[in-house]
Amino acid sequence: MKTLKISLKTPFNLSYWWNLGSLLGIIMVIQIVSGVLLTLYYENSEMCFDSIYLIHIETFYGVLIHFIHLNLASLIFLLMYFHMLKGLIFNSFSSLKWAWVSGWMMMMLLMLSAFMGYVLPWGQMSLWGATVITNLLSAVPYLGKSMVEWIWGGYFVSNFTMKMFFSLHFLVPLLVLVLIMIHILILHYYGSSSPIGSSFLSKTEFNPMYSWKDLISFTLFVFLIIMMFMSPYKTSDPENFIKSNPMVSPIHIQPEWYFLQYYAILRAIPNKLGGVLFFVLALLALLMMPMFKFPGNLNMMMLWNLVVSFFLTVNLMLIWLGGLPVESPYLEISQVFTIIYFFWFMFLMLMKNLKFSELMIYLQ
Repeated sequence: MKTLKISLKTPFNLSYWWNLGSLLGIIMVIQIVSGVLLTLYYENSEMCFDSIYLIHIETFYGVLIHFIHLNLASLIFLLMYFHMLKGLIFNSFSSLKWAWVSGWMMMMLLMLSAFMGYVLPWGQMSLWGATVITNLLSAVPYLGKSMVEWIWGGYFVSNFTMKMFFSLHFLVPLLVLVLIMIHILILHYYGSSSPIGSSFLSKTEFNPMYSWKDLISFTLFVFLIIMMFMSPYKTSDPENFIKSNPMVSPIHIQPEWYFLQYYAILRAIPNKLGGVLFFVLALLALLMMPMFKFPGNLNMMMLWNLVVSFFLTVNLMLIWLGGLPVESPYLEISQVFTIIYFFWFMFLMLMKNLKFSELMIYLQ
């Protein structure tokens, strides 16, 4: 029977890929602290857009705190996607199944929190982004219209909607903190994975070896933040610096870059309900990854690296397509890559059920 390890025994051969988790935890704490500081001056009313301006010019270091909170949101998703990519490359999802599941739940909550945070400045993209995304619930049979009106607090996106989003944006990160603790407990219970996937490697205490490696990663992170502050508006849509106007919609409505791959899948399906279903399936498919487990022989790992590289390429293409207008030929290309995205998971089922030698014969 396994017992919880207070002092974590860690393999000797962990690379800097394994520093992403601790770095994400540090950034999450910074996000929560900066968010709490912003709530001290943010006005949750019709004056919310003006309160952002006042935070910039009237409060000590208000603009710095706002830019930290704004830019670290993008950095969290960048590092989180790399963290998941590490789990795919090194097959960690099969050896640490519950860690993958808890990580997926954190990703869902962070997406929810990021979307609601994007609405709070109440700029043009905030208003119309909230209108488009929340209106997707109307595709739900029978209950859809009532659900949309309940979220809106009326018959259109208004100040009541923003109040609800502000409350949830404040509470959801607290749930993420609980999941982070569960994620760490799972890691201490099962032990850390390694680049070669073996649990019989020589191990050492986490401190001081990997604490120093985490310190190096954090130092590089600080330099990255300094570089981001040289152009702090790069991760923001210019439309969101215009006060919301329900009578004028932006020419091209799109979410932040970290939602674009799923937004591209959503737009690729002509039917509204079908688009919502495929959007949800695209997220649930990642949750199903622990179902697939592959042997660690050299030939299979070489094939697996090619498979993961292909999946990364498909996601990058969907991110690019999600930021383009819904017109030909981009719409047709999005549909092709949506099919490829789901075919990738079907291919995983084939890899699971066939031996490597049989699979190579099948591919030939």
